[in-house]
Amino acid sequence: MRTAAKIAIRTHLLTPGEDIVEVVEEYTKNIAEVGDLIAICESVVAITQGRLVRPKEVKAGALASFLCRFPARHGSLTSPAGMQLAINEVGPWRILLGAALGALGKIAGKKGLFYYIAGRQVALIDDVAGTMPPFEGYIVLGPKDPARVARAVWERTGVDTVIVDVNDLGCVDIVGASPGIKNQLVKRLLEDNPSGNYDQQTPITLIKDYLN
Repeated sequence: MRTAAKIAIRTHLLTPGEDIVEVVEEYTKNIAEVGDLIAICESVVAITQGRLVRPKEVKAGALASFLCRFPARHGSLTSPAGMQLAINEVGPWRILLGAALGALGKIAGKKGLFYYIAGRQVALIDDVAGTMPPFEGYIVLGPKDPARVARAVWERTGVDTVIVDVNDLGCVDIVGASPGIKNQLVKRLLEDNPSGNYDQQTPITLIKDYLN
């Protein structure tokens, strides 16, 4: 199999209120064509949707203050504010069930049950240490309706589109996609994280002729 050509596209600093569909169209219109793939970082989609909060603006309750003690220290729910936003996203009972089953899973040597129960929107929360400047002081939630966003970009550009959460460990989560996307192929093509995770400011990756 040949190596796909990947172009990490640098953009201006995207901020709340911008139309991500228009932004992607503008930055890809001279280089993207049918048969290519547009991959957009999920955190940037969320930022343009205004789904970011300063921790000091979150009124964390007793449940959040208690539960935030238990996630792994490198996670995004280790602060009362982060955990409260997770509760706000999916409700306290789902978080409690996830926490209970997660604890049992740890005893049994099975990881990931908390996020399996709590859901993708909780897993996509980025706490203050996980976001690029100048948003490193914010908690960024997962994007709203990412499948709708991906479809809107595809309808505007005619190019297959995915919204993805990718890290430098080779983990690729497709959180939204236009119709007909081959998930396993896309994950394999993006596992080297061509956009980076910090201050590269390249939230759009274009993969040329990706199906061949």
